[in-house]
Amino acid sequence: MSIVFLQFLSGTIFLSIIFLHLIKKNFEAVIAYGIQSFAIVVVLMGSFFETNNFPLLLLILVTLIVKVIVAPLFFIKLIQKHELTFSVSSYLNLPLTLIVIASFTAVAHSQKFSSLTNIIPAHFALLSLALSAIFISLFLIVNRKGALSQALGVLSLENSIVAFVFFAGLERSPGLQMGIIFDIFVWILIATVFVSMIYKHFGSLDVTSMKHLKE
Repeated sequence: MSIVFLQFLSGTIFLSIIFLHLIKKNFEAVIAYGIQSFAIVVVLMGSFFETNNFPLLLLILVTLIVKVIVAPLFFIKLIQKHELTFSVSSYLNLPLTLIVIASFTAVAHSQKFSSLTNIIPAHFALLSLALSAIFISLFLIVNRKGALSQALGVLSLENSIVAFVFFAGLERSPGLQMGIIFDIFVWILIATVFVSMIYKHFGSLDVTSMKHLKE
């Protein structure tokens, strides 16, 4: 797979996470996550066509079915069932959010993480962007007030880690492939159960509605 096409896919993943920070509608956020997950599938497919690694094919199929189809459909059904058209706000306003995103991106491209981003020197830009996506996904989890957005942040974090693993040339390890498959199922389960339980008990996905809870 050409480096230019990999850069396009990496940029798609990165921009989709930024979009999750900016978007105001839950439906569009789920679609962005679906596009992000499909970009991961395409990245893995490129590796499979180059290596014919059949355990990797299993990972591709699991990612396609679970993350591109099942998870988005579950979230869309949840949005329609509970009329969750609009997402809640962030703790930081838009200008501060963009400043934090830019700061994380700069840090990921700095010399502090050069030992990680230079694992494969030719993939420096790809690894730096994947590392930026990891940081920004973590920020999405803590900055958004809505449980659905936080769940998408967790799943985006997992996508970013998979992208980093691929760009670092580690995706061919059978043990790592099985670990990623297990990780996909665990995070999907955690995210869906978390969102469902929050709405069931509080009638809202705004996590600030839980601030009255006492230890």
